[in-house]
Amino acid sequence: MRVSMTVPTDDLAIVRSVYPQLEEVGYERAFSFEAKHDPFVPLAVAAEHTSRIGLGTAVAIAFARTPMTLANVAWDLQTVTEGRFTLGLGSQIRPHIEQRFSMPWSRPAQRMREMVFAIRAIWDSWSTGSDLDFRGEFYTHTRMPPAFDPGPNPHGRPPILIGGVGPAMTAVAGEVADGLLVHPVNTRRSLQEITLPALREGASRAGRSVDDLELVCVTIIVTGADEAQFEASREAVRKQLAFYGTTPAYQPVFRLHGYGDMYPELTHLARQGRWDDMAGLVDDELIETIAVVGEPREVASRLQERLEGISDSVSLVNNRAPDPEHFASVVELIT
Repeated sequence: MRVSMTVPTDDLAIVRSVYPQLEEVGYERAFSFEAKHDPFVPLAVAAEHTSRIGLGTAVAIAFARTPMTLANVAWDLQTVTEGRFTLGLGSQIRPHIEQRFSMPWSRPAQRMREMVFAIRAIWDSWSTGSDLDFRGEFYTHTRMPPAFDPGPNPHGRPPILIGGVGPAMTAVAGEVADGLLVHPVNTRRSLQEITLPALREGASRAGRSVDDLELVCVTIIVTGADEAQFEASREAVRKQLAFYGTTPAYQPVFRLHGYGDMYPELTHLARQGRWDDMAGLVDDELIETIAVVGEPREVASRLQERLEGISDSVSLVNNRAPDPEHFASVVELIT
C-alpha cells in the first residue's frame, strides 16, 4: 500500500524537520494543504531537505489561481524536487472563492475539467515548443513568447490529482486527472456507494478504467502515544468534523450514516461564531464512523479493513503534530 501523510501547515517552522522525518520513517509521499499558509512554499523548502519522498499538494485551491500560475508553480516544483511533485487541486466552495479570494465562481466541475486541460496545454507548449493556443469557455491562453517559456522539464510533467467528494467533481477526476484525492469526510460505505460509481462514470467518458487512476483515500486518524495525545487527537477531529458539517458538499456522507439533521444547527452556530459549541454536536460514534480510531499498533489493520478491495493508496490526515516515532509502526505494518 502507498502511504502518504498530510502534513499540518499551521507552523511553518516545522517544515525543515517534519518532511525529513517522514522520509526517514518510510512514508512514500507527504502532502501540504492550503489553509493558513500557501501550500507550495513548504514543498520548495522540503525539497531541499529530502531526497526520496514524494511531495504534493492535497490540495491547492485551483479557482484561487489561473491555469498559467498553476502550470508555472507545478513546473518549477517538479524541477526543484527532481520529479517528485504531484499537483493536487481542489475547488473549495463558492463563498471562499468569491469572498476570500475575490475570484469568479461558476459551474465548478466544468471549470475544473477545463483548468486541467488548460494546464496541460501550457505544459505541452513548453515541452514541444509549439504555439500556445488554448481557447475554452472559462480560460484562454494564446500568448507564450520565449522570454516566459521555461522550456521542457527534464523530469517530465507532474501528475494532476483532483480533490473531490461529490459525484460531479469525482467524475471529472475520473475523466481528466491522473487520480482522485478523496476528501477526508469518507467511510468505506461512502467510498463504495458514492465515490467509486462516480469515478467509474468519469473514467468511462474518456475510455479509461479506474485501474488507470490513483485513488488516494485521505483518511482521518485518531491516535496517540499516550492517553493525553489520544484525547487531544480525538477532540481536534471533533472540531474539524463540526466544521465540515457546515458544508453542503459533504452532506451526502453525513446523511448516508444518519447525521443529516446536524446541518441546520451547525450552520446556525457557525453564523454566530460559536465554533466551540459546534463540536458538542459531534458524538464519538460519528468520529469512529468517519475516522480510523485506535492505538498506533491498531491503525494499520483498521486502515486495511476500510480500504481492502477499494484502494491501495492512503494519506493519513489530521494528526496535528505528526510524531514519526509512533507513526512508524503504521507505515511498517501497512507496507
